[in-house]
Amino acid sequence: MKIVEINSPSTQLGAVLRLLRSRKKRVSVEVLPEICYVASNVVLDDGHLNKYRAVCGFKESHGVPFIYPQILTFSLMMEFLGSQYCPWSAIGMVHLANRIEQHKPLYVGDDLRVELRMGDLISHEKGQMFNLEFQILRDNELVWQAIQSTLCRGISQPVGENYKSILAPEFVLSRQAVFSAPRNIGRRYGKVSGDVNPIHLSALTAKAFGFKRAIAHGMWSKARALSALLPEEQIDQATAVVEFKRPIYLPGVASLWSRRSARSAQFELRDSKGEEPHLRGKLSYS
Repeated sequence: MKIVEINSPSTQLGAVLRLLRSRKKRVSVEVLPEICYVASNVVLDDGHLNKYRAVCGFKESHGVPFIYPQILTFSLMMEFLGSQYCPWSAIGMVHLANRIEQHKPLYVGDDLRVELRMGDLISHEKGQMFNLEFQILRDNELVWQAIQSTLCRGISQPVGENYKSILAPEFVLSRQAVFSAPRNIGRRYGKVSGDVNPIHLSALTAKAFGFKRAIAHGMWSKARALSALLPEEQIDQATAVVEFKRPIYLPGVASLWSRRSARSAQFELRDSKGEEPHLRGKLSYS
C-alpha cells in the first residue's frame, strides 16, 4: 500500500480551486487505489474546538464532541479528491451517509495520527458510490474511526453491491426541538471545518452549481442534531450513523424528531412542518 504523508495541507481556497479545475471524466473503475493518506502530530486545539462548539450548538461540558474529529480528517479527503489517485472529478459529488465510532474519549492537547484509506465501491441507481475510511490513533491505539459514503453521479456502469439504506423508519418519532439555520451558517461552518464548497457559501455561488439558494453542510446538520441528543457531559464511547436525504436551504428552519431510550436514539432532522426528512440517523453511547 502506498503511504502519502501530508505535512502541509493545502489552504482552504487552494484546495477548492484545485477541485474546480479538475476535468476528469466520469468513468467506471473496478477498484479504488491501495493508498493511505497520513497526517501525523495533529494536536487537538482548544481554540479551534471552541469555535466548532459555538457553530454547532455544543457546550463546554460536552468536552470534545465525538463528531468533532471528523473535522481533522477533512484536509486528507481534499488531498485525495484533488489528486491523480481519485478517478473522478469531485464537482457534483454528493455526501450520502456518514458513520462515526468513538472507542475512547479525546481531549484537548492530544497528539494524534489521522489516516484516510479507500473503502468499498457500491452500485447506486444514480451513479457510483464509494466509501472513504478514516482512523485516528493516539499513542498507536485506535480511538476513533469513520466511514464517509459519497455518490459520484453520472457513471452509467457502477460496480459493487447495490446500495441499500440501513436506516428505514421503524418507530414513531416525537418532536424534540426546532433549529434555525441562519443565512451565514454555511460560511461560519466552512471557516471552522475547511469545507468552503461554493454551494454552502451564498445564494450567488450556489446558483452557479444548480441550487436555488445556499445549502447547509450535512455534517453541520448532523452535529446540530447530536448537540441536542447527547447528555451534557463528555462520553466515552459512541456510534452515530446518518443518511442524508434532502438539503436544508439557507436561511431555513429544521425540526428534530426522535425516539429515545436510556443511551440511544433514533432520530430525524425534518423540515419545519415535520413532514420531509433532511437526515435520518441512529445514535448509541456509553
